[in-house]
Amino acid sequence: MEKSADLERAVKIIKTQGVIAYPTEGVWGLGCDPFSYSAVEKLLNLKKRSVAQGLLLVATHIGQFDPFLEGLERKHYDELDRTWPGPTTYLVPDNGFAPRWVVGAHQTLGLRISDHPVIKALCSLTGPLVSTSANLTGSPPMKSAEEIKEVFSHEIDYVLFGELGKLGRPTKIKNIVTGEVLR
Repeated sequence: MEKSADLERAVKIIKTQGVIAYPTEGVWGLGCDPFSYSAVEKLLNLKKRSVAQGLLLVATHIGQFDPFLEGLERKHYDELDRTWPGPTTYLVPDNGFAPRWVVGAHQTLGLRISDHPVIKALCSLTGPLVSTSANLTGSPPMKSAEEIKEVFSHEIDYVLFGELGKLGRPTKIKNIVTGEVLR
C-alpha cells in the first residue's frame, strides 16, 4: 500500500488520540495509540468493553515489539520470529512495559505481526497499535465499512478503507509459553 492521503489522515488521527476503523486479516478492526489513555478509553467505550478484558497490539515487524518482549525466553522469541507475520496473536508474559489499560486484568499481553497491507502501512508510520475487532462486545465482528458507519455513526474518528484479508474470522490466539490455543 503506497502512502496515500487516506493513510496520512489515519496516522494523524492516531497521533492525535483518535480511534480509527480499518480492515484486517479477517474482520474490520478498531485501532488507536496504546500509550494514549484517552484514545484507549474512547475505544473501550465504543465497544462497551471493560478495561479488565485487555486489548491486543499489532505491528509490522517484530522489532516494534522488542520493548514488550524484553525478558522473554529466547526459544519463545525465536518461535514468534519464525511464525510472524501471520494471523496468529500470541499471548506473551507481561513485562510491565505495556500500559495497564492495554493489559487489563491479565498477566499476559496479546501481540500480532500482521501481513495485511493496510496494517503494515499504518504501523510502519505509527508503531504498534491497539487492534480489536470492530463490534459491540458480545456481537459478531463487523465485515464492512458500511456496517461500522451504521453502528458507530460519528463516534469513530476515521474509517480507513481497504480490502479484508481472506481469513474470514478473527485471528487465532495462542499462549506462547503454555502452547494453549484460546481461539
